[in-house]
Amino acid sequence: MDQVGEPENAADTRRTLRFSQLPERIRLEDTVGERPASPPAVAGVAVTPDWWLIRMGGI
Repeated sequence: MDQVGEPENAADTRRTLRFSQLPERIRLEDTVGERPASPPAVAGVAVTPDWWLIRMGGI
């Protein structure tokens, strides 16, 4: 089915212009972000043997 008001060759031309080139390459350095590690655990907090079970929600 043809689109109303747009000749077929114009649609082909637009499609060719849009998809005829690959996108610009992204450098690996631009994909990596750095941030400081989380602060150390507070000394006053007790760690139980089942801390991983509590943290993982009982999985």
